[in-house]
Formats: sequence, structure tokens, C-alpha cells
Amino acid sequence: MVLALLCGAFIGAVLGFVGAGGAMLSVPILLYLFHFSAAQATTAALAVVFLAALAGVVPKFKSGDVLLREGFSVWAIGFISNVGGASVAKHLSDTTILTGFATVMVVAGISMLRGPVKDRPEKRMQPIALVSTSLIIGALTGIFGIGGGFLAIPVLVLFYHTPQKKAAGTSLLIITLNCLTSLIAHHSEWSKITWHTPILMGATAILVSGFASHHSSRLNEKALRMSFACLLFVIAIFTLIRTWFFS
Repeated sequence: MVLALLCGAFIGAVLGFVGAGGAMLSVPILLYLFHFSAAQATTAALAVVFLAALAGVVPKFKSGDVLLREGFSVWAIGFISNVGGASVAKHLSDTTILTGFATVMVVAGISMLRGPVKDRPEKRMQPIALVSTSLIIGALTGIFGIGGGFLAIPVLVLFYHTPQKKAAGTSLLIITLNCLTSLIAHHSEWSKITWHTPILMGATAILVSGFASHHSSRLNEKALRMSFACLLFVIAIFTLIRTWFFS
């Protein structure tokens, strides 16, 4: 119980401060600390991250740091690939899922290492970029239980000049909607999961995520991203070693 509460607090802090990465921590935590299978871990992680992201997006919405049009558009367009990815995941082996998951973590870590972005006038996402980004994020959520914030944030910041605060807030909205959609699509796994652990993690993540989201502007953004990137690289290497040499 204590371990689940501590893990939930850690996940909530990452989501609240960074605006992404909750599932990338939830899945390995459930896999290696609580001994869930890959399918169970990715499904349970969706519930944990949904709750934490929902709590984190509320203060962002109140402060006006959520782009509703972009957030709902990404979710709606990616709905098909999200549900389709969940169907595909049922037929993939644990080795395939975990190898793909580790690869995504490496890509996410690299995206966090981007340099500082100068303030520039915001602009709307172009249709092609909106559709392609949405479909990729939806597929990642459906297959790996990842909300896709690590992809949404750099796209919004680097290509559409969205301020970091609004990008993080919009990312939390996308994560909330995508995780709920994919969780429902993974309904066949619900009966196989011992839910008290993810519920405890989710409850703690809710409290911490809301607090962290409210106070995120007080911390050094670059240091947060660098630290999180290093953590993702370590977890990815560990996952690959466990999957290929000790499975």
C-alpha cells in the first residue's frame, strides 16, 4: 500500500510539473514493482494516468492555459487509431509491446532535450500536421497505454509557437481524453487486473498532480525536462535488458 501511494505521488508530480510522461512511469512501475503482465500494466496505467491528468488539467483550465480547440481536435481525429491500436495490442506479444514501449521512451527522452524556444506569435496547427500528429498519438495510446503528451508538447511549442504553459495544459487535456478512450477500448482486460494497486496510485496521483500543476511555473523548466529525459533513458535501457535477457 505504501509503495503504491509513493509511486502514485511520483507519477502525479511528473504529470503536473512536466505535462507528460505519466504512463511511461506507470507501466514499468506496474510491471517490475507489482508484477503485472504487459497487457495488464498498459491497461491499468491508462486508469492511473487518466485520473492524474484530469486532476492536473483543472487548474490549467482555470488559468486559461488549455487550448480547447486543439486538444479536442487531436483527440477526435486520433479516436480511430486509438481504438484500432487497442485492438492490435491484444494480438501482440509482451516482448513486442515492451520493446516498442522502450523505443517510444527513448524518442520521448530525446524530445525533452530540445533547447529553449523563443517567444513568438502563436499560430494555428495546419490540417496535415493536426491529422498526422493526432493519428500517431492515438495509436501510441491504444497500443502502449501512453497519453502522447511527449509528442503533443514539442509539436505545439516548436512548430506552432505555443507558450510552454499552454502546451503543457493542452497536453494534459489530450492525455485525459485519450486515456479514457483507450481504457474503455481495453475493457477485455479489466477483469484480469487487481485494481486496488492502480486505484491507490491514481488517488495519490490526483492529489499531487493538481498541486504540481498549480505550482509548476515556480520550477526550472529546463532542469525538469533534462531530469525527466535521463530518467526515461534509464527506464528504457532497463526495460530492454529485462525483456530480452531475463524474460
